[in-house]
Amino acid sequence: MKKLLVCAAIVVSAFTPSGVFAAEKTITLAVKNMYCGECPFIVRKSLEAVPGVSKAIVSYRDKTALVTYEDTRTDVPALTRATTEAGYPSAPKS
Repeated sequence: MKKLLVCAAIVVSAFTPSGVFAAEKTITLAVKNMYCGECPFIVRKSLEAVPGVSKAIVSYRDKTALVTYEDTRTDVPALTRATTEAGYPSAPKS
């Protein structure tokens, strides 16, 4: 009986999509170099291009980006790299 349960557990885990264990996270990034009203659009598009990002809200006034992402598909270094490569260096806001 124990072998049957172990085999069943292996089969179930083999066919379970990895996204089932994904956690949705939200982080606020402090974004530099935003000097005009068009800058938030560029920052938002750069973040939305990162696989796993489901939402990005960028504030020109606060110089921040609120990013919601799946932690199994991306991470904070990938988010900051995306904005930096677009010309807007960012870091997690403390």
